[in-house]
Amino acid sequence: MNRREFVALAAGAPLLAHSVGRRQPASTASQGPRTVAARSPQGPFVCMHQISSNGFDYRASLEGYAKAGVRAVEVVLTKAREFAEKESPAAARRLLDDLGLQAVSSSNQLGIVEPSPSRAKNLDDLKWKCELARTLGADKIVAVPAMTAKPSEGDYERGVENLRAAADVAGAFDVSLLFEFSRFFTLATSLTTALMFVRSANHPHVRLMIDTYHFWIGPSKFEDLDLVRDGELAHMHFEDTPREPVRELLEQRHRALPGDGVAPLRKIVDAVKKKSYAGPLSVELFDPSYQSMDPYQLAAKVRAAVEPLLA
Repeated sequence: MNRREFVALAAGAPLLAHSVGRRQPASTASQGPRTVAARSPQGPFVCMHQISSNGFDYRASLEGYAKAGVRAVEVVLTKAREFAEKESPAAARRLLDDLGLQAVSSSNQLGIVEPSPSRAKNLDDLKWKCELARTLGADKIVAVPAMTAKPSEGDYERGVENLRAAADVAGAFDVSLLFEFSRFFTLATSLTTALMFVRSANHPHVRLMIDTYHFWIGPSKFEDLDLVRDGELAHMHFEDTPREPVRELLEQRHRALPGDGVAPLRKIVDAVKKKSYAGPLSVELFDPSYQSMDPYQLAAKVRAAVEPLLA
């Protein structure tokens, strides 16, 4: 298969994700019905990514978010496992429920799409992450192709096969992989390439996500959002792009609070709403000044920044 055939296949592949029903996992069914309702019928909603409070542990970050009135969280699974090893996985879930928080997604897994000598180990890691995610109530995990070398055409074909195989692993836990393109890696740097992977994989447990930081600083164009099918987008990371430094010098730590930069976030929100997106806007910040900020204060700042963009 050459590159042109690959693109054509991606463009024409049917979307299966919405034809597959969701079942209640055994690990959470015994805990009773959920009382948390993070999702809004009116559109996207505020979500805190736990990496934004990387200086705090699982409990402290969640308590701060809940105090600030945030109801959705993207759980960092290594934080959750540290807590679960001291307490239990059930206690980690109970803390979320007691605080009125919903784990809408989880983070993350590298090295399962791109060529990697550690792929077998990475797939084993994916198993415990999916099991824990499901216990916490999350049915999604972010998957980032973290390739740094220049890819070949064969890497894309193998990458689709690898993505399907990893989705089989995640699907056994009723968890879907959120395919994330990244400006800082080489295999998938744009929305169009992410669409190509998701559609070519054609798997009920492979879903599309967009990080607005990677979207705006990378090769994607605003018009690419028109290519997203109705209901195809399953998750978003939501940050701004600062005016400085120049894009070539931007790093993960330069992610800005929504509204503090130059990305057209309101237009992006409006565009994904037209595609029937009503999911989380998960704010993922790497600046140490944010990661060391009291989680309550940070979550309050995030709400103040994001909510005006949803009006």
